[in-house]
Amino acid sequence: MRRRIAVIGGGPAGLTFARVLHRHDHPVTVLERDPSPDARPPGGTLDLHEGMGQLALDKAGLLARFQALSRPEGQAMRILATDGTVLRDWRPRPGERANPEIDRGQLRDLLLGSLDVQWGRGVTEVVPGTRDGVLVRFADGRQETFDLVVGADGAWSRVRPAVSSATPHYTGVTFVETSLDDVDTRHPGLARLIGDGSLAVYGVNRALVAQRNSGGHVKVYAQFRAPLDWHTNLDRRTGLGASLDPADAEAVRSSLLALFDGWAPPVLDLLRHGTAFVHRPLHVLPVSHTWAHVPGVTLLGDAAHLMPPLGLGANLAMLEGAELAESVAAAPGPDDLDEAVRAFEEQMWARAGRWAKITAAGLERLVSPDPAEALTLFDEVQPS
Repeated sequence: MRRRIAVIGGGPAGLTFARVLHRHDHPVTVLERDPSPDARPPGGTLDLHEGMGQLALDKAGLLARFQALSRPEGQAMRILATDGTVLRDWRPRPGERANPEIDRGQLRDLLLGSLDVQWGRGVTEVVPGTRDGVLVRFADGRQETFDLVVGADGAWSRVRPAVSSATPHYTGVTFVETSLDDVDTRHPGLARLIGDGSLAVYGVNRALVAQRNSGGHVKVYAQFRAPLDWHTNLDRRTGLGASLDPADAEAVRSSLLALFDGWAPPVLDLLRHGTAFVHRPLHVLPVSHTWAHVPGVTLLGDAAHLMPPLGLGANLAMLEGAELAESVAAAPGPDDLDEAVRAFEEQMWARAGRWAKITAAGLERLVSPDPAEALTLFDEVQPS
């Protein structure tokens, strides 16, 4: 029996769900608000774990293609003290594929394949329990009904209000992102400093992290504790703010260089040579976010359990997408479909709750008054 199924959101969770359903020869409508795949930058790099993101790709029949695209060398991690002293320099063993990296854009294209995505379909509201099924209203005034609507539309999900009143709250930590292009040619010293993977420097309530992407592109993240409105009001603890325009790259650069004043000059070069700066305050959902099951509607990934970005979010989202798709494909009738979704939610909540606690504690240690906490956490996760 063919059910009318829609997934809202064309990120890793939604596309994995659609690809696995497609592999089971079940039609699915993918609705994405962006007008095209390249409407905005796809973001940085992701490490896909063997038992999570890679398992999901295996369920989608895409693991071999992922392995051809991924960068196992990107698993390398170097940690410096603020004076530039190398504290840790971990490199993967030959053949190590526990968490290889892949650019988000490459992963998106891999998952898209031949999927029929409806671009430019911004959703404004999802209404369950109508006579014809779950009603989806769009920004252009149109509306459609489905038997199952899966919300994979991220932190500020338009589907979530159909099942939960929870909204994300600010963690007290902000990231400011910048980029370096053609780093091996234009900034060879920084290329050597970063290495093949990631570089991290931890200070008191602040950190600088650089992450190599493919093609000589590097993402740099200044991380610090500050009020949500740090850029409009002077924070006396950090010296940040005072009506700073986040779109003024030189003003942001100067403010960040002041925040990290005294750190080793090569480390500060990560900020000096950065291009545009993007303000990314970190929000999360409650650690144990659940909801009373609503027939015909469910959530995946950040829409269901927004966590700090410590390498788990996309992995969990993709695994959930694959698992839900397999459950839906195996459900023969309408009642079986609802029970399959209910059982999936119970499994998702238990696993996501555990990881939400771990990542919340991890953020506290990585952006901490005691920089030694970050080093200890690394040694616990990646012993030498």
